[in-house]
Amino acid sequence: MSYGRVSALPREAFRPSALFLGIVALFAVAGWMTWTGFGNIQIDVFLFVAAGWTISLCLHEYAHALVAYRGGDHDVAHRGYLTLDPTKYTHPLLSFVLPVVFLLLGGIGLPGGAVWVNHSVIRSRIVDSLISFAGPATNLLFAVMLVVPFSLGLDNGGDPAFWAALAFLAFLQLTASILNFVPMPGVDGGNLLFPWLSPQWQRGFNHVAPYGMLLLIALLWSPRIGGWFFEVVYSLGDVLGLPSYLVSDGYQLFKFWS
Repeated sequence: MSYGRVSALPREAFRPSALFLGIVALFAVAGWMTWTGFGNIQIDVFLFVAAGWTISLCLHEYAHALVAYRGGDHDVAHRGYLTLDPTKYTHPLLSFVLPVVFLLLGGIGLPGGAVWVNHSVIRSRIVDSLISFAGPATNLLFAVMLVVPFSLGLDNGGDPAFWAALAFLAFLQLTASILNFVPMPGVDGGNLLFPWLSPQWQRGFNHVAPYGMLLLIALLWSPRIGGWFFEVVYSLGDVLGLPSYLVSDGYQLFKFWS
């Protein structure tokens, strides 16, 4: 019966939304503006990074939904999760308020979308874990792709602000992937482990999960824990070939209001 529902789905359930395509267009135009130094360079950088971050948020949630769809939950298509429409991944607090606050104040990428998955229809625990793994893995892959020009020594054309913005965007992807791999209830890393827990541990997990992300955010405000976190991010960036000095330059350009 579930396969009948899949065949009845309109193509629009799988087609990228006009809003997502518009954000991609903005990303491309802002990238060109930053590359050429057109107009106010700080506004250019802000639009380029903001659009790129929104695209990565959509891809993060799309990856969750796609694996869930392949794993047996075909309702994710009915909910619009496979259209890459950012309005489908919304949560009043997690989708807008906290990500914006952390991006503006701390330069931390905090994916805040929400994809509801019916785990009871997922065909195996391995697939259930892969659903959670897919999101942060997408951020990590995005970060690697953004770092490739630096690793290959291709960062010698265009306006220097473009490379600073690209480095900062890559840094945001690294922060997002590391945060989401933390094995804490309510975070992708914890959800990855959930299918393998005993029923007793799962009940405890479910009690903590609604507050897991808030607890993780609170921990990051600690100077010691926050310091450890950024050490890990910068260390991973060094391994990938991300210039740390450009990350700082990109963040300063991004904050056009300061």
